[in-house]
Amino acid sequence: MTDAPNSLTDVRRRKDAHFASGRGPLRGAALETFTGLNYYPPDPALVFRLPLERSSGAEVTLQTTSGELRQMQEFGAVLVPFEDAESTLTLYAQPGEEAPRSLFLPFRDAGSGSESYGAGRYLDVPTFEGEGGLWVSLDFNLAYHPYCAYGDGWTCPLPPAGNWLQTVVRAGERLH
Repeated sequence: MTDAPNSLTDVRRRKDAHFASGRGPLRGAALETFTGLNYYPPDPALVFRLPLERSSGAEVTLQTTSGELRQMQEFGAVLVPFEDAESTLTLYAQPGEEAPRSLFLPFRDAGSGSESYGAGRYLDVPTFEGEGGLWVSLDFNLAYHPYCAYGDGWTCPLPPAGNWLQTVVRAGERLH
């Protein structure tokens, strides 16, 4: 049986190949000894299709790992029904984007720093038209560490406090 072209297995295989090619953030000894990223096993319970509650579209400033400031636009929020608690997360777009096909979700969870990168992880969130308006597809199995988790010289936005989850999200990339 073969995987579909955009299956989680294929996405992970392509990302590992990208890192191994030297086009990713790894350099020197880290690149020479690279055998693949660490991932949690897939969890279908961490895949959600949710209505997006549009926000005012205000521009906000996110802090980054390098101290630079990153301008983003608050695009909307979703109520995510995690198994142990519901959490509201804010999704972002580039300033001025009126109809983005994908939104940016920076988040931290209770495993950040021990199970996953301490500064948090990201999700690229596709949007689609659904009943009553705009919806999003959140698949935490695709959660990834920013490049700054793998090496110096990168500037990565930090998740705002409102996107810090009290639960551990055991999906996507992990440290070990």
